[in-house]
Amino acid sequence: MRISPLLTWYFGKHVLISILSILALLIGLILIGDTIELLRRAGNKPDATVSIVLQMAASRIPFMTEKVLPFAVLFGSMFSFWKLTGNQELVVTRAAGVSAWQFMLPPILCALVLGSLQVGALNPLSSILLQKYETLEARYLQNNASVMNLSSSGLWLRQGTQDGQAVIFARSVSNQQGDQLDLRNVTIFRFEDADDFTMRIDAGRAVLEPGTWRFYDSWTFVPGQASTFAEEMMLPTNLTARKIQDSFASPETMSFWDLKPFITLLERAGFNATRHRIHFHSLLSRPLLLCAMVLIAAAFCLKFSRRRRASLVIGGGVASGFILYFCTDVISALGVSGGIPPVLSAWAPAGISLLLGVTTLLHLEDG
Repeated sequence: MRISPLLTWYFGKHVLISILSILALLIGLILIGDTIELLRRAGNKPDATVSIVLQMAASRIPFMTEKVLPFAVLFGSMFSFWKLTGNQELVVTRAAGVSAWQFMLPPILCALVLGSLQVGALNPLSSILLQKYETLEARYLQNNASVMNLSSSGLWLRQGTQDGQAVIFARSVSNQQGDQLDLRNVTIFRFEDADDFTMRIDAGRAVLEPGTWRFYDSWTFVPGQASTFAEEMMLPTNLTARKIQDSFASPETMSFWDLKPFITLLERAGFNATRHRIHFHSLLSRPLLLCAMVLIAAAFCLKFSRRRRASLVIGGGVASGFILYFCTDVISALGVSGGIPPVLSAWAPAGISLLLGVTTLLHLEDG
């Protein structure tokens, strides 16, 4: 028996409204908590006004929406199935000859649509606003003076010095091992008071060592003076290879549509792009993960009866959500450390959750 379009619309709308309601509740709670925490951190920062704090809290809303969307789908689907079962609507539907797999189709389609919207639309918005949040945080809460930018033409670094700023440009990264970073074809621009140009240094090679930049075969150009050559010269620095690596745009601040070119750019420059690759495949697997959340919710609630304690259903759903969150973090950490392939670490949580949901539902439905 085919499920009617009217029934499809009814089940899909019921589940979608529940998911969006739970999502709005979670986002509201997170927004309140973030605002309170940011106000606490800004307590001794005179430049961090209330309006800045509110901007920072609002900028994190799309990012946190991405984080809690799987839980909203899980809890919203559980609430919807629980209500439909408690009102005997699903019982009547199944008595009319509609199987669980047929009336599960609308909620699964809703999950696929939500997952696709997250990847294609919400994630780019989240990346833009998260960059704004990190900029405001670095400016008003951390007073961070070092910034790095990687472009298709090379590597750009900026560091604070005792008498101003130094901007370092390298056309290629030759090697990165431990605390050392080896750059080739390097140009350094020195500034006083952030914008008063004082000198330019061109070096064939620059090696970052703990606390020091060491330049080889360098020419120094000072306005109004003759250029000078030095086989070796040094510049104090507070940068480290690890800090530079971490200063790259974090995966969360990259739009889904920009991740693939950026991964290619990172690997071409000689840096490790494992975190970005894992994040890229995690986004690709998000629609599958949301479908798994719907199946897990159905496994908990389709057999609900009034004899069954509500706390058991709610507790099982909450426990499943936290177990999934913990396992996802563990598997992602294994992927970043190289313990398992990055693609496997990204797709494993969604794949395992989907298999568990299908298996449990098959057992409950077909015995």
